[in-house]
Amino acid sequence: MNSKSRHVQKMFLMLAAGLCLACGLVYAQEDQQQPEQKTKEAQAVSKKVYDKIQEAQEDVDAKNYDSALRKLNALRRGKLTEYELSNVLNRIGFVYYNMDDIGRAISAFKELLQIPTLEEQTRKQTIYTLAQLSAAEERYSQALGYLDKWFTLETNPRPEAYILYAQNLYQVERYQDMVRPIEMAMEVARKRQVPIEEDWYALLNFAYFQQENFTKVKDIQKILLQNWPRKRYWFTLAGSYTELNEEKNLIAAYDALQTQELLTTESELITMAQLYMQYEVPYKAAKLLESEMEKGRVEKNGKNYRLLSEAWSLAMEDEKAIPALQQAARLSNDGELYVRLANAYLNLGQYKECAAAAREGLNVGGVKNTDHAQISLGMCLYNLKQYDDAIASFRIAARTERSQRIGRQWVDVVNSEIERNEQIRKAEVAARRQLQALEERRANTDRGL
Repeated sequence: MNSKSRHVQKMFLMLAAGLCLACGLVYAQEDQQQPEQKTKEAQAVSKKVYDKIQEAQEDVDAKNYDSALRKLNALRRGKLTEYELSNVLNRIGFVYYNMDDIGRAISAFKELLQIPTLEEQTRKQTIYTLAQLSAAEERYSQALGYLDKWFTLETNPRPEAYILYAQNLYQVERYQDMVRPIEMAMEVARKRQVPIEEDWYALLNFAYFQQENFTKVKDIQKILLQNWPRKRYWFTLAGSYTELNEEKNLIAAYDALQTQELLTTESELITMAQLYMQYEVPYKAAKLLESEMEKGRVEKNGKNYRLLSEAWSLAMEDEKAIPALQQAARLSNDGELYVRLANAYLNLGQYKECAAAAREGLNVGGVKNTDHAQISLGMCLYNLKQYDDAIASFRIAARTERSQRIGRQWVDVVNSEIERNEQIRKAEVAARRQLQALEERRANTDRGL
């Protein structure tokens, strides 16, 4: 059921509570002929008419509506006073309402309004009833017209009348105009010391939301949460914080949802993790994702493993990031993930695994910055003392303008290391030769040569 249908349903309920079509019926004694009572008799129902109306009412109670209509229409065609006719038309409208024939109910009440001597209270109630019925028939502009007339007659409107007016404004998309009647309803409720309904705040919230007045939306959500703590109000509050760029309050709202265990769907939990990462608490993001993946509320797929690995990496927990990266790379077959895995291995000093992952990433493809990947591979190979392969990787990286300087620097580093190692080798050879010559001289001396 959409939101408009829910509002229409609420109007039906209000209508059922508001119709007063079977009350105040009195009949005049037929033998009362005194002239001084003529005015009073004009506002009474004869016993014959009264009895017929009562018979029709019994049919209504038994849900025998066709029989009730036959009796009431027979009365209507007879000779009736205007007061009697008003009672009959009132009952006919009520019967049609019970039959869900709102169109004919409206026609009966419209005819009722045409009676010149119609009592003011009846006229006022009938206008209000027509407003409700018009709304039920989705004739919202007509409903507003009837309500405008009703407000000119009613000196002390109840809060629900203002809400009905606002609901009809909502239906014709006059969102800005909704604010005043809703606030009037709340003001009247406070004066009468009656509760302000949750739906009234929800309706006011919608009006301000349509005007993009997110400060008001935020304030209303706080009231709703204080009085009717529901999950959806937390999310709306979070949305208002987003619109108002109140970042700290946004993560606080989500954190409150998490604390209350109100985040239950995968998308909600993923959003929470992303917010933790965005606001520099990646460790909490990683712990949340890891826990929810074990519980099964967050799927163990490549995308989610990628997010988990990013969280651990941002938290400087490379050792914990590796299993997530391995799973993400395996499930996604994405070269970029293998390169990230290589960097994690590099940080942990696991150079053999680093080189293997970097090469796999470059082979699989999809690497955004291949020059950076070649630098990582070269560093792993350098630490493995595979100098020729390391130089090859650094030279490939240096082909790009961005990595030209660092690539050449690393080539120089490796060449310097090769040169240093060569010098060390030569020094070691010379030392061995000197040692050998010394040992030979000592041997000759011992032999007396």
